[in-house]
Amino acid sequence: MSGHHEHGRSGEQDEQAAAAMFEPAGWDERYAGQERFWSGEPNPQLVATAGELTPGTALDVGCGEGGDVVWLADQGWRVTGADFSAEGLARAAGHAEQAGVADHVDWWRVDARTFDAGDRSYDLVTSHYLHAPDGGMVEVTRRLATAVAPGGLLLVVGHAPSHEFTQLSESHRKAMFLAAELLPGLPDDFEPVVVEQRTRTLKRDSGPVEAEDSVLLARRAER
Repeated sequence: MSGHHEHGRSGEQDEQAAAAMFEPAGWDERYAGQERFWSGEPNPQLVATAGELTPGTALDVGCGEGGDVVWLADQGWRVTGADFSAEGLARAAGHAEQAGVADHVDWWRVDARTFDAGDRSYDLVTSHYLHAPDGGMVEVTRRLATAVAPGGLLLVVGHAPSHEFTQLSESHRKAMFLAAELLPGLPDDFEPVVVEQRTRTLKRDSGPVEAEDSVLLARRAER
């Protein structure tokens, strides 16, 4: 997701800039432009969920610079980090190397909107703050679910619509979702475990700000 608007741009320019944030080239440009875009810390909902699990195989879709991938690998998981940005994946690979977990990690360049697991399956499939335009996360959830092994877990976390994001473009606000809105994307053999919004404190230059994460955790039935 992109940050706040720059002053002085027209609404049309804002929408064009926002649309670029849903495409690989837009993210390649962002990653190429600065030293480190994200904090590198694992996302709190992942820690809360995976911290209690026995490590197995994991897939993180929309992995960006690989903070969650590195954390999972450090916990003993065999992880595949997937993203549509080649620049992001290159950075993630560098971070995994620096953290000494490169031999526990694979990389996969793929767009979540056209994602096809094929014959691959994982004990844990996660996605954090991946936002597809126009309610597309229901379809993304359906695609991600196909990669979950029998008995495995799917964790999808995103930004819930809130006043904190009022300055974002219309297309970005439409891409946000409540956890329950993703339920139609779950196949019949999935049982929801967590479907809720959780408050998270964001660090801003002006001080801490509270925002809500939408959290969907679902388990696939054993065959």
